[in-house]
Amino acid sequence: MKINRTFNTFSKTEYLEIVPEHKKYTDFNTLGLYRSILENENLNLDEKFEVFELANKHFQKTFDFLVLKDPSTWFQLSHLGKELSRGQEWDLWNEVEQRQEQILKDKRFDHRSFGTYSKHNCGVPHCPYDGLMVHPKSPLAESHIHFDSDKNPYSGKQKALKRKADRKKRKQIIDRDEELD
Repeated sequence: MKINRTFNTFSKTEYLEIVPEHKKYTDFNTLGLYRSILENENLNLDEKFEVFELANKHFQKTFDFLVLKDPSTWFQLSHLGKELSRGQEWDLWNEVEQRQEQILKDKRFDHRSFGTYSKHNCGVPHCPYDGLMVHPKSPLAESHIHFDSDKNPYSGKQKALKRKADRKKRKQIIDRDEELD
């Protein structure tokens, strides 16, 4: 069976009917479900909380992984209906970063080439590259969150080339000084 509708057009009763029976539907999308809670204009804030609790009841592991897969959706859902100051928001985004690092460490992922990290998302309005699938290590793929553990794979090569050039210069300086003596 198929739903054949987007979640953000559902009413509260439709969510309550479909979410518990999600295994019946071949086109059920949990990420779409969580995003629709934020986007749905048919729901008031209390109904959004009820649908969110229902979704977490059935998909708690998915929601926990959402902090890595789609951090902005996770952040908005986790703080649904709360007014945050700029400083609080900054502190909470640091918490998101720590959670992401912990998940990557626990699951032993050596990369972040999935979810929002596999697409360009710079936040600049009308950016021609928004949503473009890009290579994970390219500058276009970099989003706003960077970890301390992130390393530049080219820095070692650059450092080696610089040291090699320094050694050559030092040898040239020594040879020149010997000629002068």
